Amino acid sequence: MFAVHLLAFYFTKLKEDQIKKVDRFLYHMHLSDDVLLDVMTRFQAEMVKGLERDAHPTAAVKMLPTFVRSIPDGSEKGDFLALDLGGSKFRVLKVKVSEDGKQNVQMESQFYPTPKEITLGNGTELFDYVADCLADFMETKNIKHKKFPLGFTFSFPCIQTKLEEGVLLSWTKYFKVRGVQETDVTSSLRHALRKHKDVDVDVLALVNDTVGTMMTCGYDDQRCEVGVIIGTGTNACYMEEMSNIDLVEGDEGRMCINTEWGAFGDDGSLDDLRTEFDREIDLGSINPGKQLFEKMISGLYLGELVRLILLKMAKKGLLFNGKISAALRTKDKIETKHVAAMEKHKEGLQNTKEILMELGLTPSEEDCIAVQHVCTIVSFRSANLCAAALAAILTRLRENKKLIRLRTTVGIDGTLYKTHPQYPKRLHKVVRRLVPNCDVRFLLSESGSGKGAAMVTAVACRLVSQRKQIDEILASFELSKENLIEVKNKMRGELEYGLKKETHATATVKMLPTYVCGTPDGTEKGKFLALDLGGTNFRVLLVKIRSGRRKSVRMYNKIFAIPLEIMQGTGEELFDHIVQCIAEFLEYMGIKGARLPLGFTFSFPCRQASIDKGALVEWTKGFKATDCEGEDVVDMLREAIKRRNEFDLDIVAVVNDTVGTMMTCGYEDPNCEIGFIAGTGSNVCYMEEMKNIEIMEVTEGKMCINTEWGGFGDNGCIDSIRTKYDKEVDEGSLNPGKQRYEKMTSGMYLGEIVRQILIDLTKHGLLFRGQISESLRTRGIFETKFLSHIESFSGILRETVKEMAPQCDVTFMLSEDGSGKGAALITAVAKRLHNVGEN
Repeated sequence: MFAVHLLAFYFTKLKEDQIKKVDRFLYHMHLSDDVLLDVMTRFQAEMVKGLERDAHPTAAVKMLPTFVRSIPDGSEKGDFLALDLGGSKFRVLKVKVSEDGKQNVQMESQFYPTPKEITLGNGTELFDYVADCLADFMETKNIKHKKFPLGFTFSFPCIQTKLEEGVLLSWTKYFKVRGVQETDVTSSLRHALRKHKDVDVDVLALVNDTVGTMMTCGYDDQRCEVGVIIGTGTNACYMEEMSNIDLVEGDEGRMCINTEWGAFGDDGSLDDLRTEFDREIDLGSINPGKQLFEKMISGLYLGELVRLILLKMAKKGLLFNGKISAALRTKDKIETKHVAAMEKHKEGLQNTKEILMELGLTPSEEDCIAVQHVCTIVSFRSANLCAAALAAILTRLRENKKLIRLRTTVGIDGTLYKTHPQYPKRLHKVVRRLVPNCDVRFLLSESGSGKGAAMVTAVACRLVSQRKQIDEILASFELSKENLIEVKNKMRGELEYGLKKETHATATVKMLPTYVCGTPDGTEKGKFLALDLGGTNFRVLLVKIRSGRRKSVRMYNKIFAIPLEIMQGTGEELFDHIVQCIAEFLEYMGIKGARLPLGFTFSFPCRQASIDKGALVEWTKGFKATDCEGEDVVDMLREAIKRRNEFDLDIVAVVNDTVGTMMTCGYEDPNCEIGFIAGTGSNVCYMEEMKNIEIMEVTEGKMCINTEWGGFGDNGCIDSIRTKYDKEVDEGSLNPGKQRYEKMTSGMYLGEIVRQILIDLTKHGLLFRGQISESLRTRGIFETKFLSHIESFSGILRETVKEMAPQCDVTFMLSEDGSGKGAALITAVAKRLHNVGEN
């Protein structure tokens, strides 16, 4: 018994001695958590560089957009072909995806070799070989009679401008095919396929193997938003926020980014961690100076790293009694599969002995222990470095989502990860240690990235089909040039009806005279109060206007809410609320006793008898206060001020917000003669010749006309372009049949139109898996501001105006200070003109 214990002690001591010896020799390969956290920080900085437009060209980590915007949602179905090129073998697959109430994927595949004459030949030979293999596969499976969508997994860095195109940046691993770099590989594949007249495929997607892995795993777990390959090469992809991707237009949603992390360190940022063995590996590769991170990690290099270390240790007399075999001197004689075999838990030492003997060596027990530990250090360093970069990606995902704790899934594939007995456990453990605030599930991609290419293609097919159906549903919103010309001509006709005495009373476009007959001339000066009522908020302003060479306008304002119960209560309640807000503002500004001239921006259709008299024609934009329509709103305001009996104000002008906007811009640019509002409501005003305004008796000069064009179409003249969604929104509004044009163009209604469309698309199964949420059923839940985040309108407006009125050179000027300032300027102009009249 004592002898057994003695033997065990001897063996333990022997093992400890050998491990210490190797540790001393390879101390540079031991990476502490502090070092790994530093690597993580460095990689995060590289990611940012790669995503920025200016830094991208010189960034080592390229962060390539893939144009994969969506992971599978489970509704994909159909038959697809896939090609998988990039590893030691080339694979052709047929993938059948069926829904039938449950997700199901059936695959048939065939491996083909990638001989050196192909991987080191020219581009034409490579793609002809790929096409020949595909044709052979289709012949074998007897499927040449059918057309297939095809996805191409191409595991090399490509710049993509769309899903089905990709220009090769550089070859990696052991590929070095001539004449392919800086060309579109999909175009080359299509060209080669055209030589096979009996093969009919449609190449819909080009994907990196990491993307294929993420999509494969994403089909089984929708939390999967990262794909990692640790095999012949190494790389990762993840779902990035569009707003962070400078290289691609658009800010909404997400896109998969192929990091190409294998090139991390190509700019020297990892030189302090690279050993003499890493440098030797790099110098002996077919791409010196490139893919330096990959050369410290991936399966193509680990075996050779181990060989170089063993060779140096033997030369120093630390192994094999200093004896070196010819095989140990031969490049690539130790492969990564040997490293994996030597690290097996129970039979690892025996495997080590057998492998070393195959290399022509005569290892002792001590040698086998030392060699096994060399393998452990090399593969552990690989897992550590992978973990640090992956932790950086996970941290970015968490920060992008503004989460304290992230729950996500990483799809993972690659021969090193799958065949090395200790690798997965080591990687998972280190990742969790580096990012303790991330709950990570690692999901092995059982079927490889070829299936993922098919899934990307399936998603692309689904999106194409959905897009076609969506386009059909939305076709009624498409307006041709002829449609727009017809609308323009009808609008012109309605404008003229509104100006003529005999048709004015029945015109839908009211063409209301505003009694604003002049624009600012720069001599206006003084202090003015302004009120701005037209939406859910009410604004009170103090405006100080200075004239002369240093003319300026200074404004002080306060915004007050108009509660729904006030908007839809009584007129007395509404105007009492307005006066309460004015009192609070005057108190706030310390001017409660001052009797100031006041301009009232009242953004609803009013029939004016003078600049300070305006009878409300009808409420719009959700207002429904009783006892107001037909009444003079200036008188109602004066009565409310009297009821409060705290202050007195000189109400000089009541103006529409479009007029206020025109005056605000006219103060800066005397050429401004149109005011346009595209907000909660929609309206326009312009300076009209007095001789054309038949309801006015004066024929000289100009006057601003408030068109109130929101009522255009209330007589049915534009029913041909109104969609069923416009009609649904109108019927559900406070004023059915009224303001039809406004309901097609303004902010109060666009979001609701979109909500109705989303419900319809969901009912057709084209969105949200056919499930209508309770929120989506809620009127007004989809706000118009969401459209502004998703789509830009101003460019469309300018282009269409230019097309519809080519003889007009129009400048669009944004009213920075709103219609409240305009009301003050109108008041100032009115006071100036009044003073001139008196004099």
